[in-house]
Amino acid sequence: MKGVLFLQVDTQTPIKIHLTTKVRMDNDEETYELTVFGRHYQKGQTIYLKYDEIQEQGTVHTVVKITKKEAFILRTGLLKMRLNFSLHEQKNGSHESELGTLFLTTDTKRLIHHETNDGCTGRLSLAYELAMQGTVAGYYEMDIDYEEDK
Repeated sequence: MKGVLFLQVDTQTPIKIHLTTKVRMDNDEETYELTVFGRHYQKGQTIYLKYDEIQEQGTVHTVVKITKKEAFILRTGLLKMRLNFSLHEQKNGSHESELGTLFLTTDTKRLIHHETNDGCTGRLSLAYELAMQGTVAGYYEMDIDYEEDK
């Protein structure tokens, strides 16, 4: 079919995201919660969640990429960070700031992703130990719940 152009259109669905993060370091535990609106889309078997966090100093653009065996969190804008997650594996990441680049390592203890049949409602549940420059920085439990924003 010479001369025919096929375009793949990514259908992006508006979603509401509720993010809960528990951080344990030594005997201290803190919980952070955030509710934002973003977009959900899928390319092949890979699911993407995109959202922005508006802060006083600027905006952080976040993309959560979910595959069958791995998850990635990419943040750009006000802060640049890349975290990779693969169950029972240590994965390298980075955090860039005006002071330089910190090398991060995640040791993933839990990586569970459930999504409904319609594809726009689900939960990504992560638990991981985070190390910065080789030193343990804490144990994190993160749940990302999302649903279509109708």
